[in-house]
Amino acid sequence: MTDQPSAATPMNAAAIPMNRVSASTPLNAANNVPKPGIGMVTGKAILSVDLGRTSTKTCVSREPNNVMFVPANVKQMTMEQVRGGVFEARATDPLMDLWLEYQGNGYAVGQLAADFGANLGVGQSKVEDALVKVLACAGYFKLKDEISVILGLPFLSLEQFEREKAQLISQVTGPHVMNFRGESVSLNISKVWVMPEGYGSLLWCEAQPKKGPGVPDFTKVSVAIVDIGHQTIDCLMVDNFRFARGASKSEDFAMSKFYEIVAKEIEGADSQSLALISAVNKPKGDRFYRPRGSSKPTNLDDFLPNLTEQFSRQICDRVLAWLPERVTDVILTGGGGEFFWEDMQRLLKEAKINAHLAAPSRQANALGQYIYGEAQISSSRSARA
Repeated sequence: MTDQPSAATPMNAAAIPMNRVSASTPLNAANNVPKPGIGMVTGKAILSVDLGRTSTKTCVSREPNNVMFVPANVKQMTMEQVRGGVFEARATDPLMDLWLEYQGNGYAVGQLAADFGANLGVGQSKVEDALVKVLACAGYFKLKDEISVILGLPFLSLEQFEREKAQLISQVTGPHVMNFRGESVSLNISKVWVMPEGYGSLLWCEAQPKKGPGVPDFTKVSVAIVDIGHQTIDCLMVDNFRFARGASKSEDFAMSKFYEIVAKEIEGADSQSLALISAVNKPKGDRFYRPRGSSKPTNLDDFLPNLTEQFSRQICDRVLAWLPERVTDVILTGGGGEFFWEDMQRLLKEAKINAHLAAPSRQANALGQYIYGEAQISSSRSARA
């Protein structure tokens, strides 16, 4: 691929066909969903895949309610093993029973993989299993023939990002034939774009209707995007929509560390347990978790508020230590951005920083990546015309 944009290239093209209007604080997009755009009009499918370490967030439109969450677990198995569930009398929920066969290997994805003992892969590069996750997402949305794919990677360093971006593009680009849940599927992934994790949230926020005075135009200010994910906190610096690669970084300190702290409070708890993660993210009063083998569940509300406040301070200390002096506004995003929003907002306000919450926070990256794909296809069509 000779026309893939470099990480050093300003991503201004992503904003070209979008309305340059700002979002409010919090940036609640749920009731003001932009209409499906270029990707739908051309008839060429665009698949956005946010490779989260807790779950893969994926979409084929700008509709927040249509972003699907697939647990990040992947298990390579024999083809006989993955086919073993086809005896059910009626069709099961695809998200609970994702499996595919590709190049002679079988793969269970998501909850099915977790049932077979696969963990979330904390500490691994997100390039690992990325192709399987992309194929599973394409299969779930019933995509076939020619499609374009947009992905994100942590920006741990420019060198690592460029290296892993090249690996990802090489793996994903091209023709693929798979058996998805018993059905043969042929795909030709003709375009692959990779952006730093978190950047999609900026694109999503900027595409939202502006509400109220005093809300900044993110294309004209120095803004930081802080994406608090499961494996990394991604801190991106953007000046007037120019990605400041020299001032941006990702750090291996995120929700996985928080889940480890929570798990230490519960005998027999596994910090990578999907049930524990689900319990932590439930509303107050519903946070119960019973480890395997335990006779009764633990009420997380007994200790979770104190742990949350302490961890919020640790995150905020790291963010403020990194935050460039010229930054006036911070957009918090990701599952952790939403989870720690109340404490982080207060702490950033004390530092005289304007805090904004991308909403829906967990879906924002996938939605923004989709918008980027629309813009790239529109730009390429305009160039040809």
